[in-house]
Amino acid sequence: MAQPGGFAVFYPNYRGSTGRGVKFSKLGQEDAAGKEFDDLIDAVDHLIETGLVDKSKVGITGGSYGGYASAWGATYYSHRFAASVMFVGLADNVSMSGTTDIPYEMFLVHHRRWLFDDWDYFLKRSPIYYVKKARTPILILHGKSDPRVHPGQSLELYRQLKVIGKVPVRLVLYPGEGHGNRRAASRLDYNLRLLRWMEHYLKGKGGKMPPYQLDYGFTN
Repeated sequence: MAQPGGFAVFYPNYRGSTGRGVKFSKLGQEDAAGKEFDDLIDAVDHLIETGLVDKSKVGITGGSYGGYASAWGATYYSHRFAASVMFVGLADNVSMSGTTDIPYEMFLVHHRRWLFDDWDYFLKRSPIYYVKKARTPILILHGKSDPRVHPGQSLELYRQLKVIGKVPVRLVLYPGEGHGNRRAASRLDYNLRLLRWMEHYLKGKGGKMPPYQLDYGFTN
């Protein structure tokens, strides 16, 4: 959320998060991308009402499940976000169920059901299902060797957005990286791209994407 001279950054503890007891941590079960992500919108509305935030300059970002939220914000809730940066996030719960290395965690912690028992739920809780609503410029970043959230998740969302052609979208894959960047060079690249994307669309003129090339600030 852009502010004069910088950003106001809000770290949400929405339903299903940890830190507020077991009962609270289970409130997101069987309702992926439901009330838990609605909490994000309610929180943004509160910040708008207080006068801290310009509702036309709100961005969303996160990694893993936060990447899922960022994809949801850029599709289902696209009218609420001016920029999104999705990192190692999922876009399609249908294909996610057959490619992740944590199928039992996805069942026990999140969905409490299997794909073959409720195809409709998995489809409609997927950001890619709402891809035609997308108007939020989105930067998609992913480790090329991610076993947790297969990079195909990012490829799917990127490809459909490119085909529709209504929104700025960029995909960056990090060779040798898994579910989160380990190498210092990858982390630097990720942070610079994230910051530049938000500055461009929340503080700058927006429009056409910033150049793909980065200035890493190195000198000989």
